[in-house]
Amino acid sequence: MKTAFLMTLMTLLLVMVGDFAGGQEGMMIMLIFSLGMNFYAYWNSDKMVLSQYKAHQVDEHSAPALYGIVKRLAQKANLPMPKVYIIDDQVPNAFATGRNPEHAAVAVTTALMNYLSPKEIEGVLGHEMTHVKNRDILISTVAASLAGVITTVSRFALWFGGGSRDRNNSNPIAAILLLILAPIAAALIQMAVSRSREYKADEGGGALCGNPNYLADALEKISQYSTRRTMQNATEATAHMFIMCPFSAKDMSKLFSTHPSTEERVKLLRQQAEEMRRQGRLEK
Repeated sequence: MKTAFLMTLMTLLLVMVGDFAGGQEGMMIMLIFSLGMNFYAYWNSDKMVLSQYKAHQVDEHSAPALYGIVKRLAQKANLPMPKVYIIDDQVPNAFATGRNPEHAAVAVTTALMNYLSPKEIEGVLGHEMTHVKNRDILISTVAASLAGVITTVSRFALWFGGGSRDRNNSNPIAAILLLILAPIAAALIQMAVSRSREYKADEGGGALCGNPNYLADALEKISQYSTRRTMQNATEATAHMFIMCPFSAKDMSKLFSTHPSTEERVKLLRQQAEEMRRQGRLEK
């Protein structure tokens, strides 16, 4: 419900920007344009992001340990087996992509495989498989696409002015404020959507791997590296996809964070582990 509410706000913001930029015609153009972008992203976002990070596909022969973990988690979650990819990068990280569970893929960096224990890797992949199960990939892609359109149109309207509709009854100051604040509001909404889905994926991933402490330990280790170095080819448009922001603390200071704080995520996972222990469901 929270995600649906936030996505509705994003759509209304897009319509308002389109209205101020070009009247009713602009509003309709923005609606059609956003639908077109979302349709394109729905079918092609996985190919684009895997290509951007130069990910190469592996199987049970080329990466038996990694492939075996994904296979076990997929069976446990009653999900189709996703494609498995490895990214040659010295920063530990991972993401899931694909338009639905039947066309999903998970990717991890070489640093993540080398730095984390098998149990910690299982926690990370449990998180990513939960994203697949909850269809968070589609939600995040749509949110990022809408935010991008709002930012682009707002900048265009500020530089070149609005459309041709009669503005005698409109408030130019309100219009300018909207066009200036709309990109900020869009980024904040996208950030809220992303953070909400990350918390849910942490909870589901902790349960799926059998011990939330595995994921908590993994997040603490990943954070030690990711705060110091930025991943190769990292972009703002794809930052929300990763289990940890792919930008270093220095680079991320210029952006709105799409991820909750590591400390808060670890705290909630430790609490979840204690609750599972009391219920006798915690694996060791």
